[in-house]
Amino acid sequence: MRTNTGLVVLFLALLTGCGEASITQVTPPVPPGAMKVLVEFTGNDRASWWIVNDDVMGGRSSSNISLTGDRTALFTGFVSLENNGGFASVRAGFPSLDLSAYNGIKLRIRGDGRQYQLRFNHAGSYSAVAHGVEFDTTPGEWTEIDLPFETFQPSYRGYIPRGIGPLDVARIRQMTVLIGDKKEGQFALEIDWVKAY
Repeated sequence: MRTNTGLVVLFLALLTGCGEASITQVTPPVPPGAMKVLVEFTGNDRASWWIVNDDVMGGRSSSNISLTGDRTALFTGFVSLENNGGFASVRAGFPSLDLSAYNGIKLRIRGDGRQYQLRFNHAGSYSAVAHGVEFDTTPGEWTEIDLPFETFQPSYRGYIPRGIGPLDVARIRQMTVLIGDKKEGQFALEIDWVKAY
């Protein structure tokens, strides 16, 4: 029985990864419609969140985040416009989050009719450039909101910085929920979950 030595060598090289021929492992794409859970408040999630308000620059806004009996998070507080303030936020850090296989973020929230922002940054610092997008809420109603990554715009301390590229979804280090709608008063936003779609 005759054999083709060249074909046998190539086949063995492919199996063992030796020689010039090698097998490349391909990561399967995310199935259509699949979502990745980024945040859901099913356990002791409060420890990974912290508050940053305008008091870091002399303002007088205040806020708090707490877990409810329904395993949601309640972000509440008061936005003050005194001393050039006007924002309150709650933030969560990630060692490194790669969302390059997804198109955007989906939130399930119940709001108070005010406008909020969802932000991400790459540095994991509250003073770094962030990429964010605003979203509206309907008083007392649970809603699911889609926020495509392409709509996230860079900002730094209320200004749009020059020379900053789009959000790099492959290296996210921090997520922020912020209220800064230039309106003084109480606010309340309940968050069920945050997912990538």
